[in-house]
Amino acid sequence: MSKLSKKVAGITLAGAVAFSALGVNAKKDIIEAKDKKKEPTNVIMMVMDGTSAGATTLSRWYKGGNLALDEMMAGGVRTYSAESAITDSAPAATALATGNKSNDKFIGVLPSVVNSPGLKPIAAEDAQRPVANVLEGAKQQGKATGIISTSEIQHATPAGFSSHVTHRSNYGDIAEQQVYQNIDVVLGGGKESLTPGSTKNARQDGEDLLEVLENKKYDLVENRDELMKSNSDKIWGSFAPSALAYDFDRKSTKPSEPTLAEMTDKAINTLNKDKDGFFLFVEGSKIDWAAHGNDTVGMISDVLAFDDAVKKALDFAKKDGNTMVIAVSDHGNSGITMGNANTNASYPNTPVSAYIDPLKKAKMTVEGALGQLKEDKSNLTEIAALYGLDNLTAEELETLKASKNIGSDMTKMLANRANIGFTTGGHTGEDMFLYSYGPSRPFGLVENTDIAKKMAGFMGFNLGQLTNKLYINAKDALTKKGYTVRVDETDKANPVLIAQKGSQKVQFPANKNIVIQGTNVTKEVAGINVYNGKDFYISENALKLVK
Repeated sequence: MSKLSKKVAGITLAGAVAFSALGVNAKKDIIEAKDKKKEPTNVIMMVMDGTSAGATTLSRWYKGGNLALDEMMAGGVRTYSAESAITDSAPAATALATGNKSNDKFIGVLPSVVNSPGLKPIAAEDAQRPVANVLEGAKQQGKATGIISTSEIQHATPAGFSSHVTHRSNYGDIAEQQVYQNIDVVLGGGKESLTPGSTKNARQDGEDLLEVLENKKYDLVENRDELMKSNSDKIWGSFAPSALAYDFDRKSTKPSEPTLAEMTDKAINTLNKDKDGFFLFVEGSKIDWAAHGNDTVGMISDVLAFDDAVKKALDFAKKDGNTMVIAVSDHGNSGITMGNANTNASYPNTPVSAYIDPLKKAKMTVEGALGQLKEDKSNLTEIAALYGLDNLTAEELETLKASKNIGSDMTKMLANRANIGFTTGGHTGEDMFLYSYGPSRPFGLVENTDIAKKMAGFMGFNLGQLTNKLYINAKDALTKKGYTVRVDETDKANPVLIAQKGSQKVQFPANKNIVIQGTNVTKEVAGINVYNGKDFYISENALKLVK
């Protein structure tokens, strides 16, 4: 093992729970792998963002039957970051995708600060170094790859499986890296970040990534019908400028958007054409957003939508027999409970209906309902009813009329009616449930970093070794070849590493998988060039082009 591999491996918890060699239990419904010499391996990694156990429990009662997730129950996941007991989505995604704990806001790079108990310190030279993720590993194996999200595709969790930046809000670099990663199927929101413009997340580097995608022969689709009709092996679906609608709101507000289950099914069928197998990442994003807003209905909406997507993955895996499906939450959020101060004394005989019936009255999430509110608020009573708040008391009506945050007050009122408790509007640090199915599936109480390693092992590669091939310190490597190296940041939005030796000049544009030799010879390479603000990293493949 190389020095770097040892350092990367050392960031995981000392003495973490080990997996068995096979990673399967004795349950009869778990299908073992077929002959791996003949059958490709597939991995479907699914994340329900910010979903505490209270949310899945409540959603099961709301549904009135078992969830698809239930038959995949396999254990628990520890979620803390390198610096905190309560993680943000960025380091959580980094852990799940790369097998390395990281810091708040960091995407696909090693931490700068390590102070959580049991973790080894990070060497100064390795701080913020890009580390390979499982999607990149799958690509190196010749597999088809895909990412799906109901938020912007550049949001923290899908970004963790497809990019490397030091701040999750850097949508420009994330979007560019995703495009130049040559992922086969990308479905979700975030169209705003693909083209130049004046809006918050529009591109600042002048590059129209939609044109790049067209040149790369993607089928660009913008609604459900176009997605369903596509027969292409390369699909990029941008269904909204930012995030997609909540599932409960879709029919009323965004009927042209596909559901998460439809996107998952389409991606599986498309990626499964590849003879080498595939890796697919799927996120139910807005459960987390609803949890931040303590919107009980929004949480249930998208937990059930995610579960529908899980069923699509599970049905495929059962037929295929050589597909690993993993579903987890990256962290808790809101501290949601069935039971609050209302039930302190009555909980032993409070029926399920006391929690569920008030929620069943809601026809939309708070986001969807408020989207129908007139500017003069003349339809406030009707809007409240859309969210399940019928028969408002005089006190409730006055509270809403005087409210400076109607959405917040509506969610509090419905939670009170339904006896639902919340402890916070932020993340929480409890262990998450682990759901898994198929050959070599992980089970037991595991570290979030172990999940990445389990997926990588099933697909036949080592993440530490892959990092050493994809992310080499360019200055060190090129200097050894006799080149002088500098980073040209004349255009701050388009940094370029320039290596010069006599008349020979080689350029490495940040966030792209290309190398420019001389003045106009451009070659694509395996792996993207990454600049973290202090060091430039290039792939072994790119380095070989420098003579």
